[in-house]
Amino acid sequence: MATEAQIKANRENAKLSTGAKTESGKAKSSLNAVKTGLTSRTVLLPSDDAEAYQSHVDGFFARWNPVGDQEHNLVQSLADTEWRLLRIPGLEMGIYALGRLEFASEFANEDEAVRKHLIEAKVFLAYRKDLSNLSIQESRLRRQRERDTETLEELQDERAQQAKARLNKAARLYIEAVEEERNGDFDLGQFGFEFSIDQIEMRALDLKPHLFDEYWRQVEEEERNKAA
Repeated sequence: MATEAQIKANRENAKLSTGAKTESGKAKSSLNAVKTGLTSRTVLLPSDDAEAYQSHVDGFFARWNPVGDQEHNLVQSLADTEWRLLRIPGLEMGIYALGRLEFASEFANEDEAVRKHLIEAKVFLAYRKDLSNLSIQESRLRRQRERDTETLEELQDERAQQAKARLNKAARLYIEAVEEERNGDFDLGQFGFEFSIDQIEMRALDLKPHLFDEYWRQVEEEERNKAA
């Protein structure tokens, strides 16, 4: 999850502005978000909900369950990138809201149904650069998300393979211990207690399904002798 320092920094940055109060001001602030909210290192904007952001980040950490600094950093990056991507539809609506306010008195002599489309077209033409920038930033963020996801999956796959190799080693040593009738003294500490005895035993049985056949044969023979 995001560190307390990261959350505090984002909150402090959010406090630097009280935000716009009027609809026109809110719409204009969306243009600043296009320029800063998608490109800067600051994740939270003054209008963002810090608790919602933290819940968003926690969801990513619960999903990926990262181990180590590199995986933690990648998950944080994925969460922040997704937060910015989720902001884009609101920014686009803000741009159009600004344009509608700015051009509200335009085309007054036109039929209302036609007038709405004319205003929308004028907004698009007037703010084409900002809308284009929004599209560019969205593409950049999606590429960043793809790269981070690929890197994180590779790291976690490699970690899983290494863990499997260690479990296989533990299982093979356990098989030897069973065959030499010393599995009762098998030391989990030699593997740093990474695996439980049940995990090791189950893997041992995957590698050698008949591992305990001799043991059960002896048990059955003892039962027969007792019954005789």
